[in-house]
Amino acid sequence: MQASFGWISKTPVMPPSLLTGRKRIRSDPKGCPKDEYGECIFQVNIILMNTTNAKIKQNPNIREIFQQREHNFLSRYATPSTRGERRHPEVAPGNIRTPFQLDRDRIVYSNAFRRLKYKTQVFLSPLGDHYRTRLTHTLEVSETARNIARAMRLNEDLAEAVALGHDLGHTPFGHAGETALIQVHSRHFTHSDQSLRVVDVLENKGKGLNLTTQVRDGILKHSKGFGNILPATRGETASTIEGRIVRVADIIAYLNHDLDDALRSKVISRDEVPDICIRKLGTTHSARASTMMEQLVYNSGPQNGKFILNMGEDVMEAMTVLRKFLYEKVYRSPKVHDEFIKAKKVIIGLYNYFMKNPDEMQKELEKMEMAPWDSTKNKLKRSVCDVIASMTDRYALKLYARLFFPNPLV
Repeated sequence: MQASFGWISKTPVMPPSLLTGRKRIRSDPKGCPKDEYGECIFQVNIILMNTTNAKIKQNPNIREIFQQREHNFLSRYATPSTRGERRHPEVAPGNIRTPFQLDRDRIVYSNAFRRLKYKTQVFLSPLGDHYRTRLTHTLEVSETARNIARAMRLNEDLAEAVALGHDLGHTPFGHAGETALIQVHSRHFTHSDQSLRVVDVLENKGKGLNLTTQVRDGILKHSKGFGNILPATRGETASTIEGRIVRVADIIAYLNHDLDDALRSKVISRDEVPDICIRKLGTTHSARASTMMEQLVYNSGPQNGKFILNMGEDVMEAMTVLRKFLYEKVYRSPKVHDEFIKAKKVIIGLYNYFMKNPDEMQKELEKMEMAPWDSTKNKLKRSVCDVIASMTDRYALKLYARLFFPNPLV
C-alpha cells in the first residue's frame, strides 16, 4: 500500500553528504570517553537543520546532543524529551540520558516491574514455559509501541517508557484480581489508577519514581476495557500521541498473544476463529501483528489540525470481531472463568484478613520495600489494597495457604 508521509518531518532530512554549505559544530561532549590521543571517541558532528525551536550551545553533553537529534528528526506531532517535566524538579538532569530514557530505566529497575513475571496474563500461574505472563505481555506492548512510534517519527523513548509502566499496578490473577478488588475495596478501582499510584507513591519505599508528566499521563490513560479501540472522547486518551499509541499497542499485543495462548492450551481450535479475522488480519501471529501495525501507520495522520490514529475500516472491523470472540470463547470460557472464580476468593480472603490484622499488613509492606502504613495519610483499606495489588500470583497463593489451610502438627 502506498502512503504519503509528508506530515512526518518538520524539515527535509538529508544525509550529511548532501548538506554541503550548512554550518556544522564539532562537539566534544562533557564526560565523553577519550581515545589514546585524548579525543572524544564519539567525535560527534551535529548537523544544524532549519529547526526553530532547537537551541544549540558549544560543547553540549551527550544528552543535549541526543535532544538536538530529536528536534532534527522527529515529526512536528512528536513529543521531544525537552518538554519532559517531573512532579518534583531534580537538580541534575544527567549528562547522558534524556528524561524519557531515564523514566524507562527507573521503571525497569523497579520492584513492581520484576514482579510482573509472576502475574497472570490470561491463564493463572501457567506451568507451561511458553504461555504469556504479565511481564511478557508488557514486553510485547513495548516493542509494538516502539515499532509504531519509530515508523511515524514519534518519540520512541516516550512510547517505550509508557508501555513498560502501563501494567505495574495490575493485580495478581489478572482481571479476576481486579474484579475482586472492585467488589471488596472500591467500585472505582482500576489497574491503570493503581499503576500510576505505584510510580507516584509506592515504589522506592514510598518516594515513588518521580516520572515525567507525559509518561504518567500515558500510564493512567492506557486502559480501554471493552470500550472503543480508538476512543475519540476528549480526556479519555493520553495527551501525547505516543501515549495514545501505547493504548493501541496494548490491544494489538493482547489480541494476538491471547489468541496464540488460547490455541496452544486448546481452549479453542483454529476452526473456531472467525473467518474475517483470518482473511483481514492473517493466519499467523506475526502476520496479524504486522497487519495491525502497518495499517495503523498507513491510515493515521493529521485531520483539521489534529493528529488522528486510524486503523482503516477493514482491520478495525476484524479486530473488533476478534476481541468479542476472545471475550466470549476464551476469557469467559468455563476453563478460564472457573479458575478466576477461585482466584477472586483468594483476593477477597486476603483483603478481609488484612483489614482485621493491620500488623500483618505492615509486615507485608516491609517485605515489598514499600512505605509503611501511616493512618494520617491513608485509610487502612487503601494500604490493604496496595499490598494485595502488588502481590504476584504465587505469593498470594502461598500466603493464602499459610493463613487459611490447616498445617499438620505431627
